[in-house]
Amino acid sequence: MNTSKIIAAAAFSLFAAAGAQAETYQGVHAPVSANSRADVRAQAVIAARSENPYAEGVSSHVAPAMTASIERGSMRSEAVAAAHSANPYAEGYGQGVARKPGAGVERAMVRAQARSAARGEQLPL
Repeated sequence: MNTSKIIAAAAFSLFAAAGAQAETYQGVHAPVSANSRADVRAQAVIAARSENPYAEGVSSHVAPAMTASIERGSMRSEAVAAAHSANPYAEGYGQGVARKPGAGVERAMVRAQARSAARGEQLPL
């Protein structure tokens, strides 16, 4: 039992040591370019005067003005009518008891059925 623990610890330490290797430092590398200073300067001037493709919102431009399909006055009257009507997005809109059209049941008959059911009588089907 003791040797198995020692072997497991040794294997674990070997795996840990293998992952702990680091890169060697090579120092600062000298820049190497095939372009002359004048070419690099000309490219820098062009890049400085052009639009930055990495800027925020570079592809977002001002949207063109939209043309309305209806007149301003009729749109305003529709908006006023909608504001004064019932709000379908309000909390509780459309809640309540739904009524069945033509469900006219007499109250006396319902009471009689309730009494007979309470007394244990069988309801007529």
